[in-house]
Amino acid sequence: MTELPARADAVVVGGGVMGASTAYHLAAAGLKDVVLLEREDQLGSMSTGQCAGGIRHQFSTETNVRLSIESIRMMEAFEQELGQTLDLNLCGYLILLTEESDLEVFHGNVELQRRLGVDTQWLERDAIAEKIPLVNIDGVLAATWCDRDGLADPGGMVQGYGKAAKARGVTMLTGTEVTGIRAEGSRITAVETSRGAVATPVVVNACGAWAPQLGAMIGVDIPIKPIRRQLVTTTPVPELPANFPFVVFFSSSLYFHREGGGVLSGKSNNDQGPGYDISVDEEWEAVHMLEAMERMPVLEDAGILSHWAGLYEVTPDNHPIFGHVSSVEGFYVTAGFSGHGFMHGPIAGKLMAEEILDGKAHTVNVDGFRWERFVEGDLKPEYNVI
Repeated sequence: MTELPARADAVVVGGGVMGASTAYHLAAAGLKDVVLLEREDQLGSMSTGQCAGGIRHQFSTETNVRLSIESIRMMEAFEQELGQTLDLNLCGYLILLTEESDLEVFHGNVELQRRLGVDTQWLERDAIAEKIPLVNIDGVLAATWCDRDGLADPGGMVQGYGKAAKARGVTMLTGTEVTGIRAEGSRITAVETSRGAVATPVVVNACGAWAPQLGAMIGVDIPIKPIRRQLVTTTPVPELPANFPFVVFFSSSLYFHREGGGVLSGKSNNDQGPGYDISVDEEWEAVHMLEAMERMPVLEDAGILSHWAGLYEVTPDNHPIFGHVSSVEGFYVTAGFSGHGFMHGPIAGKLMAEEILDGKAHTVNVDGFRWERFVEGDLKPEYNVI
């Protein structure tokens, strides 16, 4: 077993996509002594490994669109750069609108995305029906479509960053829980773990839904709530075309995409309270699957292949918390992505490396996502949350 170093230039806590990407990009930028700590037995086993794998440009906030542009570009170069396949599939996202109140907002979203260079299209009912003949579009008023949205493999992303980080000298320790953070005044000096302490001036909180627990160790209130979300995969659906897109009914948060020969489907429960329970709520699964079969009748002949639950890490404005926390020198956060963290994992790690090594993230301006916005009350929520 790898020993815990006595010191490090930076300690990244959390071994999901955010932590693995941050560790890799710090090492790739030249930081010599980086330690990544994950309390589970393997990287990416919690929220990253439990997500649907969607990637999209279709957001309502300029910063999120820019993050997606950069992140998906990085995914396209991922295999060449890191030698790890991502199973990248730009099958497109089709977001279906059933509420009049959403139409004006989404018209504005399309204008924003197109201004930033994303070729999002506005579709009327005939075009929608032609694109997804297997889906019942009763009540659908319009849709937005982007053919550069799609899917990628969360496990492949974590493995790729993990292996590349290790090859660049990052010390990666699984089964290692952080139990405390030491400070002198407002300056971080060390991280305490279940295997001893490591002296460091920099701690990166990449703990996702568990980020508030790490923040509490150093007196930082991190307003993230863990919210359970559930997924189902089905047995093969022979009628499903190979080019079936990622389909979202926006107002009900029901979605489908192809998974192997079958379908992966999810539906957010807007009444779900916060908590760390990731057991499957069978009553909610029944509600979900009844609606899924109503919207996609071919699922009536399919069986359930697997089901599971994971956690969204939700902030009050559905935006991540990103960058240095001003009240504690050396404490950084990259968490709270509110259901769209996997897709922004590549660029988030690069930006965190810039934040630590250059003093400020610069590939994308993420100043609006800093922790201090909650103190100042400057919240501008993301609308396109699924």
